[in-house]
Amino acid sequence: MRALMLARYGGPEATELRDGVPMPSVGPHQVLVKIRAAGLNPVDFKTRDGKLKVIRRYPLPAVMGNEIAGVVESVGSGVTRFVVSDRVYARLDKDTMGGLAEWAAVHEDHLARMPASLTFEEAAAVPLAALTALQALRDELRLQRGQRVFISGGAGGVGTFAIQIARHYGARVATTASPRGEALVRRLGADVVIDYTRERFENVLHDYDGAFDLLGGDDLARTFAVVRRGATVVSIAGLPEPETARRDLDRGSALAALFWAASFGTRRAAAKYGVRYRYLFMHPSGADLELLAKLIDAKEIAVVVDKVFPFAESREALAYLEQGRAKGKVVVRVSD
Repeated sequence: MRALMLARYGGPEATELRDGVPMPSVGPHQVLVKIRAAGLNPVDFKTRDGKLKVIRRYPLPAVMGNEIAGVVESVGSGVTRFVVSDRVYARLDKDTMGGLAEWAAVHEDHLARMPASLTFEEAAAVPLAALTALQALRDELRLQRGQRVFISGGAGGVGTFAIQIARHYGARVATTASPRGEALVRRLGADVVIDYTRERFENVLHDYDGAFDLLGGDDLARTFAVVRRGATVVSIAGLPEPETARRDLDRGSALAALFWAASFGTRRAAAKYGVRYRYLFMHPSGADLELLAKLIDAKEIAVVVDKVFPFAESREALAYLEQGRAKGKVVVRVSD
């Protein structure tokens, strides 16, 4: 089969589109999916660059890609929830990747029937970003109706889902955007939009009930000043902390200790404001994807796709995403 391979850790030259890659083997509880489209995410180029080796070190060469939409080609002997020809989508197992290929073997627990109202390209844009937003807002921040949440970088892939999911739970949303992204985030439901090219959000927002940081760095440090004492700031762009090792990665005390040291400065900055800091590494979930499909088909969540690239231009698609200018998701069309 054809696949985008990571031959070694490095820059764009470390990936190569290859033919003749072996087909994935299908276990008893797995489903073989003919991939029609694959979504791209910052985790893809961070993995390629080797920045996530301490969290996940893949045996190389490895097939890249983390989220897919496609059609069930065959099922393992123990699969009970899917049949051949089902239209499905998934966030793939974090230990294997494998989305930028013509076929993938997916555990049935990570798989769901894709929203009936979406194309394959739109469905492939959902799993990783929407699951991340859902798990951050529902499980970590435990958003309630009437609360106020700050979501930094609302026009990006995760941000576009986060705004809508927060609104689904009845929260009021503040976000940052450039003038080019303001109309988009307002259309998705943001109540307060701060033009980060002209204003510092911490000078405008105060005593929020929680925050979801999508940018890291200085933006994360300034986010601690926005929320009330006792609140939580969840990040996917900061530094992992001990809970990340224990809860998200199911790893032991050695990695937890490493993350404790790495995140010490961030946690100390949060403590000065009486705030809890949490770095989230989301988990695949077919059940959560079923919930998201219902919300999408009910028109409560819109899928924002910035650009679709052909499979032959997978490297160019990653380069485009890496520029950081996409509004919504970047998708690769794998097959027709």
